[in-house]
Amino acid sequence: MSSPHSHDQTHGHDHDHAHAEAHGHACDHGHNHGHSHGHSHGHSHGGGHHHHGPTSGPAFAIAIALNLAFVIIEVSAGLWGSSMALLADAGHNISDILSLALSWGATRLAARAPSERYTYGLKSSSILAAITNAALLWVALGAILIESLRRIYEPAPTQGLLMMVVAGAGIIINLGSGLMFLRGSKQDLNLRAAFQHLMADAAVSAGVVVAGGLVMATHAAWIDPVTSLVITVILGISSWALLRESLDMGLLAVPAGIDAGRVRGWLAGLPGVGAVHDLHIWPMSTTETALTAHLVMPAGHPGDAALHGFAEVLRHDYGIGHATFQVETGDGDACRLHPDAVV
Repeated sequence: MSSPHSHDQTHGHDHDHAHAEAHGHACDHGHNHGHSHGHSHGHSHGGGHHHHGPTSGPAFAIAIALNLAFVIIEVSAGLWGSSMALLADAGHNISDILSLALSWGATRLAARAPSERYTYGLKSSSILAAITNAALLWVALGAILIESLRRIYEPAPTQGLLMMVVAGAGIIINLGSGLMFLRGSKQDLNLRAAFQHLMADAAVSAGVVVAGGLVMATHAAWIDPVTSLVITVILGISSWALLRESLDMGLLAVPAGIDAGRVRGWLAGLPGVGAVHDLHIWPMSTTETALTAHLVMPAGHPGDAALHGFAEVLRHDYGIGHATFQVETGDGDACRLHPDAVV
């Protein structure tokens, strides 16, 4: 960037650190300034800073232990009772255990402090975990689908009562585990993935209970693999949105719930702002969102208090907790990043 802009860019970065980004709060004078603009402050969209490590750690440990014990029981029962539905549910539960372990590890890595090499810390590890979790789920579903189709053509007798008893225990375990992640699931994609996986498992177990009852009533061997096939299709459909959102985060798309056009319009309408360009909004992690923008302000730099106020409104109204601005007067050389196509 040419020298006429360098001074103002420094101010933008000073503001970024001064309003305590690590905690998602602006300085007090910035907060007051932000409210003085008269914008109505709705609910945050979840892009602020949420540290789940201390509270979700025990939940992850308990959920992993319970599900691991249940998988061992379910696999044993499925093999002994020749139930593909139980084995399908167990396969999905194994993927859930890996998912929970990855999510737990990611929340711990995301809490680490920034370093000279990783200046954002390891926050994006939560995005990598979300992508990996989605991929693992689909691999498990593919394996179950293949085996279910094979069992339809080669049905084997199953024990309906055993299916019902084991699956009934699964409903209790998965519901109890999932409720531990309910609160955090509203802000964190990783915790939402854990919650959705466990709730889906509870629904799957309920389906197995029904299938076990039908097997007992009809003695039809095909009911078990068909139930497994239906479970696989339902899980695939329900997990598609999670896979898509995870990939969007990996590609640094604007997080769901944030309207980039609305943000641009608000910035362009700020007092003294003549134009906005080089606007970027992206996820730093599954819970934190960042923004950078060039503000053309012919009257000159608005001062740190105004920038703090801008950042506070973005945090409170739009869920963007890490904002950096570069202020330009529009005099001299044109900014080389002005066209939207330039990144």
